[in-house]
Amino acid sequence: MNTTVTQEQIDFYRENGFVVLHDFLTPEELETWRDAVDGAVRRRGERRQLHHKDNKYRGTYYDYIFVQRVNLWMDSPEVRRLILDPRLGKLAAELAGVDGMRIWHDQALIKQPWANPTGWHLDNPKWSYSSRDTLSIWVALDDATLQNGCLYFLPGSHKTADYDDVPIGENIGDIFRVYPQWQETMSAPAEMKAGSCSFHNGLIAHGAGANMTPGWRRAMTCGFMPDGCTFNGKQNILTDEQFAGYEIGDLLDDDLQNPLIYHRTKPFEEKLAERFAEDS
Repeated sequence: MNTTVTQEQIDFYRENGFVVLHDFLTPEELETWRDAVDGAVRRRGERRQLHHKDNKYRGTYYDYIFVQRVNLWMDSPEVRRLILDPRLGKLAAELAGVDGMRIWHDQALIKQPWANPTGWHLDNPKWSYSSRDTLSIWVALDDATLQNGCLYFLPGSHKTADYDDVPIGENIGDIFRVYPQWQETMSAPAEMKAGSCSFHNGLIAHGAGANMTPGWRRAMTCGFMPDGCTFNGKQNILTDEQFAGYEIGDLLDDDLQNPLIYHRTKPFEEKLAERFAEDS
């Protein structure tokens, strides 16, 4: 796994809100990721989230945007070994310029043949904390092309975004009703070969095209939360019990929910080693 980034790539990420890292995985690592994600999605079945009985999207437009399975690290030892890799946390921290990173949630995002486009949206306004430094990795498990639904970004939009949430709906341009100043920004497609990845800021406007092919477009993603973030009152992936137990301003530092996978000064590898040992 190539987790080395240049200062030029860091500068590009901070200026534009995203960066594509080509040849992120070796061919052997790509097969490991594919096997782990495919197996975890298959075992999860119809449940989008592990601890939520959420059938509200069944049969809707959203249901035909992608097959979405959230927090596979929690019930798949194979995915856990990939997502809780400290090298990912270090890379994310370097791009964001922070000391430490926790997992917010991972997501398998798999566009079915002929899947709907993913409307323009922001990530962080949907989550249970607010941070201008949060970011996500998006790993291409298949070639992501203009034809099968690659990502698109509005470069620099993270600089002027706030925390207004715009749902991913049938009108893919709804975001411009909230942010009309972005309407003249030229979008940047992020075509990637399988095994490449991108990182994008949690406040950059992004979406994905429709899958105009009979094939599947698989991607594995993970949102990274800077260490030290606090609860903002939104439930998102939190269980009902967790949600009821938090007050606004509480530190989100539960390692069972949001494990610390990298920190420049705090110990973290011992906890991960213990977790991996339990799964072996």
